[in-house]
Amino acid sequence: MTSPEFHVFLSHGLESGPGSTKIQAMKAVAEAFPGVTATALDHRTTKDPATRFRQMADAMAEAGAVPERTVLAGSSMGGWVCAHTSSQTPVLGCFLLAPALALPQYPQSSPRIRARFAQMILGWDDHVIPVMPVLELAHDQKLPTLILPDGHRLENSVERVSEEFRRFLERCLA
Repeated sequence: MTSPEFHVFLSHGLESGPGSTKIQAMKAVAEAFPGVTATALDHRTTKDPATRFRQMADAMAEAGAVPERTVLAGSSMGGWVCAHTSSQTPVLGCFLLAPALALPQYPQSSPRIRARFAQMILGWDDHVIPVMPVLELAHDQKLPTLILPDGHRLENSVERVSEEFRRFLERCLA
């Protein structure tokens, strides 16, 4: 059996799970691309960001994922996991939804995202992750950012998020 050409790892938020609507929608998008294996991590055993970061590293190692052919996608704390992972291990892509960045209570909450391709999607009405500090981080790192008229969960924008993720993967995999 040959190994997949590309890996996509999806990381859910603090109060969510691998079966969440956004994670499953993005997983379906990724799996529609030939040669892509998509894995939705299950972080529900811990709320500790550092442990979730290690879970991502372990999942990548276990899958034999080559960073240059790996895309990370995460929401909220899952976005922090993906951003922090890309700061330590430059990956092909990093797609972040309402990422838990620029927060004083999170360790290393302003990582340098070192992915070849990156994109953030935020909601103007996010009452969990303040938009402006994340937007400033995006500005400082010149990261493409889309801000939608939605809240933290981006629950009214799942279709738009899926379409943006499809376009993002097209750029990454071209």
